Amino acid sequence: MSTEQSIGTRLRQARQARGVSLRSVALELGVSASLISQVETGKSKPSVATLYAFANLLGVSLDDVLGLEGAAPQSRQTISAGNVPEVQRAADNPSIEMENGVRWERLAGGVGGPAESLLVTYAPGASSSQDGRLMRHPGVEYAYVLEGVITLQLEDGIHELGPGDSLQFDSMRSHMFANRGTSVARGVWFVVGRHTSGNLPANDRDRGGSATSPVEVLQRSDSMDHEDANR
Repeated sequence: MSTEQSIGTRLRQARQARGVSLRSVALELGVSASLISQVETGKSKPSVATLYAFANLLGVSLDDVLGLEGAAPQSRQTISAGNVPEVQRAADNPSIEMENGVRWERLAGGVGGPAESLLVTYAPGASSSQDGRLMRHPGVEYAYVLEGVITLQLEDGIHELGPGDSLQFDSMRSHMFANRGTSVARGVWFVVGRHTSGNLPANDRDRGGSATSPVEVLQRSDSMDHEDANR
């Protein structure tokens, strides 16, 4: 089974376990049902934005998507017992190949820990969103650029980050990453608190209180996009 197929299989199993139809997922994410079907069957690679939205909607972690959770109770017991390996070799990094040359490699960290640590690679021309749509998700994002130039669009601001540059921002702010250069761009990412629902900035709370589920976060995000477009 290929990586794409295994990721799609896990997403499909998570969706079915929650009793959510494929059509409902597509409607919530604002994409076609055929795209969701192709992702689930491994015929298509998701973009970063689609994968984040899909995982948040289902309430699953990156570890779930990569198949690292295994038997959750056993994993939690292993962590509490302090038996998580201190060293993870590069050859053992679980990875996800996404649309248009974006690659995530899961770095060392306890399963179910507070941060998702990633080595992220953007091929020339790669972007976190193929249709140019900015994404939002709970958490705080930190990154350090190792090589190449990564362009961050954060709301209305454009920032180009080269080797040695770093960033941090509330991930509920609209954002998108892209490599607009001709060479590979790579950096180390940490996303902290992605599964803390209600992690909304002040203007979201003013619009009706903190969200209580990933679905509400996505709905609230979509609503804000429509309001911004109509201003």
